[in-house]
Amino acid sequence: MSTGTYSPEPGAAPVGRMIAAQTALETRMLLRNGEQLLLTVIIPSLLLVLFSTVDIIDVTGTGADKAVDFLAPGILALAVLSTAFTGQAIATGFERRYGVLKRLGASPLPRWALMTAKTLSVLVTEVLQIVLLTGIALGLGWSPQGDPLSVLVLLVLGTAAFSGLGLLMAGTLKAEATLAAANLVFLLLLVGGGVIVPLAKFPDAARSVLELLPISALSDGLRAVLQDGAALPWGDALTLAVWAVLGLGAAARFFRWE
Repeated sequence: MSTGTYSPEPGAAPVGRMIAAQTALETRMLLRNGEQLLLTVIIPSLLLVLFSTVDIIDVTGTGADKAVDFLAPGILALAVLSTAFTGQAIATGFERRYGVLKRLGASPLPRWALMTAKTLSVLVTEVLQIVLLTGIALGLGWSPQGDPLSVLVLLVLGTAAFSGLGLLMAGTLKAEATLAAANLVFLLLLVGGGVIVPLAKFPDAARSVLELLPISALSDGLRAVLQDGAALPWGDALTLAVWAVLGLGAAARFFRWE
């Protein structure tokens, strides 16, 4: 009995091609999800327009000439939080509940490659968010300063930090608990992370704690570069790096696929 000849030859595709295909799938699923679009696009855009055009936020003492100069960096940080943490935690949590992760883990796609694809999908979505929000902010009169490379470093570190924390939550809690906790954390960090309300408005004891949060480090770091034209703020970058190491390390250690 002769061996058959098949074209194309059966077998797993190269890992790079599998990651690219999974990244495209993850991105399409995210952009088709109404709740995810609400978190990643609509809410940040509305907050930016509302608080930039209505005299609600007191930016006295922040060094900003206009409200949009203070708000735009914080809203960019909020966009990273909404995608890398909240959106990814909720989506991954329900994929875990419905057995999607278990089935993908048994496919030719390695588990590390699946997580890589999810991270790349987050980065693609963030690029779209940043382009949209930057366009809106420029239309509102924003005048960004600083080095784009410093901004990129802060955004990547912030993405790593929030992604690790989001995966940790999705891989350890039940899907319903992840949904509630991720949205609650989003709201708390929106109020207390220096995104809209300057940290200087909080009492000294509370401010010293809030400044250690990754959202505070990201928003303050972006504000230092984009508003004040400063070089890379190493203190904020170090804070984000520590959160990234802790979050990704804990996610790798405690993430449960079932």
